[in-house]
Amino acid sequence: MAWVLTARYLGRDMRAPRLLAAALTCLFIGLFAVPAAAQRDVVTPVGGSLLKGTGVVEQPLAGAPALPTGLTSASWLVADLTTGEVLATKAPHQRYLPASTLKTLTAVTLIPRLDPNQMVKCSYHDAVVDGSKVGLVPGMSYSVKQLFTAMLVVSGNDAADALADAAGGIGKTVRLMNAEATHLQAYDTFARTPSGLDGPGESTSAYDLALIARAGLQIPDFRKYVSTVSGSMPAPHHKHFQIYTHNRLLTSYRGAIGVKNGYTVAANATYVGAATRHGHTLLVTLMHAQPYFWDEAKSLLNWGFGALGKVEPVGTLVDPQEPAAHVEAAAAQQSPARTTIALSARHGGGGVPLWQIGLLAGSAAVAAVVTARRMRRPNRMALPPL
Repeated sequence: MAWVLTARYLGRDMRAPRLLAAALTCLFIGLFAVPAAAQRDVVTPVGGSLLKGTGVVEQPLAGAPALPTGLTSASWLVADLTTGEVLATKAPHQRYLPASTLKTLTAVTLIPRLDPNQMVKCSYHDAVVDGSKVGLVPGMSYSVKQLFTAMLVVSGNDAADALADAAGGIGKTVRLMNAEATHLQAYDTFARTPSGLDGPGESTSAYDLALIARAGLQIPDFRKYVSTVSGSMPAPHHKHFQIYTHNRLLTSYRGAIGVKNGYTVAANATYVGAATRHGHTLLVTLMHAQPYFWDEAKSLLNWGFGALGKVEPVGTLVDPQEPAAHVEAAAAQQSPARTTIALSARHGGGGVPLWQIGLLAGSAAVAAVVTARRMRRPNRMALPPL
């Protein structure tokens, strides 16, 4: 149809070759290039072919314990961080809103870039951000270390935004986060905010949260922050107040080492938790769970420790795809248009498919050709010059 319209309106007048070329290029991309990429993304999920579907995936051997019953989480994953093996999972690549578990990506992205002793002045916009807050006071200065502690211990959205300011602003930080997600091969993840507040197109998956947490737990400062049970924050007039972890498993599950929980009305509960026993560190991730999910997380960790050596892995946690130094360059090259296209390409079935973007862009280019052609026609209704 686009070819017919183009030929009809251009006729013999070829004074718009650039517009025509743009139209045909966009249409070619939309019709041919992207559907193949999207299909490849769906057919070969990151981590292994068994991680493709939305059902429960396990491969028990003789003597393996049965998976817990009554799990309400829409998506979950149990992995052995020591070996990188995924022991069992449900809908590992299904995308959901991350809520505050996205703060793990913020931390993985910014900890290597910020001096923990750097002082950051809290702005009014930081202090009045929506959702959970630690209680930063506009005009007061806090160390980067204190802000990371507040962000990861009590899920302070104000602390997350203040850290983003220290890294060059929320826009730059989000670009760095998305570049870091690509570096980790967390292709289901797309950040809109440093705090995890719901944003259009924002998403992650149980599998991606495992990749991000594994990367974080290899950073000593990250591991220290997420395992902190209590701390203090400065207050006006040289006073301080105490903060306590929101991660209930950290104080109630033997061997627990953290990581992060989250909740919004749209996301429901989300969780990443890790524990070490018998020389193995296991990780559990939950998405779109009921608000009181702690028993589910405990039961999956218990199952995982009991299943070690008694199940065949159903997948693997992949390694980063390129040197970390490339993340900065990738973030610097991002633009809003590139971000939209990259999101659609790596999300396959989520958001606006890239083939539709290509078709829309091609149609827009054709429309521009039509408009330009019409504007060159004499206006029969125009009055003669006075």
